[in-house]
Amino acid sequence: MKAVTKSDNIMLMDAYRKANRKMWDEFAVINSRSAFYHVGEFKQGRSSLEPLILSEMGEVRGKTLLHLQCHFGLDTLSWAREGAQVTGMDFSPEGIRIARGLAEELNIPARFICCDLYDLPEYLDETFDRAYTSYGVLCWLPDIPRWAQIVGHFLKPGGIFYFAEFHPFSNVFKNDGDETGLEAAYPYFTNQPLEFPVEGSYADPQAKIVQQVEYEWSPKMGEIITGLIDAGLRIEFVREYPFTCYRHFAFLVEKEPGKWFLPDGMPSIPLTLTLRAHKE
Repeated sequence: MKAVTKSDNIMLMDAYRKANRKMWDEFAVINSRSAFYHVGEFKQGRSSLEPLILSEMGEVRGKTLLHLQCHFGLDTLSWAREGAQVTGMDFSPEGIRIARGLAEELNIPARFICCDLYDLPEYLDETFDRAYTSYGVLCWLPDIPRWAQIVGHFLKPGGIFYFAEFHPFSNVFKNDGDETGLEAAYPYFTNQPLEFPVEGSYADPQAKIVQQVEYEWSPKMGEIITGLIDAGLRIEFVREYPFTCYRHFAFLVEKEPGKWFLPDGMPSIPLTLTLRAHKE
């Protein structure tokens, strides 16, 4: 890992975006074929949405819903099965291709848009009852206040935004697959992108990846919450949990189905962050 300088340079930002898009194009294909995502079970009716997300989001039946950074669409299509009229967006052409194919194969009404998140207003001209995003999304965004403005832009008055995400504080710790405990390795207070080698996908660590470098940013609690408030949203709740949805660190223990905790005896830290807000 190394800090990358001159992040305000447009050419560099474009290079970071292109590298990440190439990686996510590869990830979309690998992940959709992996056991991690249970696509076969999804085709038989399994939902990709956790009980926590379903309970905290609330009713979506009959509501229009925008899913930001939807990867290859499983959550988007799961919301459709819950009765929402769904639109998913992602910057990966391969992810959107797979999402559209699943929707067609399973006869699930859904619309998918391929574009950079920050360019979405150029591709979509409507507002929604619900907006949603989840897990591993904010670290790919160099401008959180601008992201929050995008969320506010696409919500109807009274519309609800909900996200579940890996807690920003947990991102400071080493997680390269062989860690045995919490070891602070990365900065929290930085606006510079961090460069990481790519060795397999989180869904299939043994997969061969052509794009061998990725760039991530450090989202911060303050800018997330303040950004949403500045975008005209009223925060209903912010919740922190001592578990996460998968083995984010090698030493986590699955104490409940789908809930990974720190081992007994290790001081707890927040691993998941959820937030719900509505547009005033």
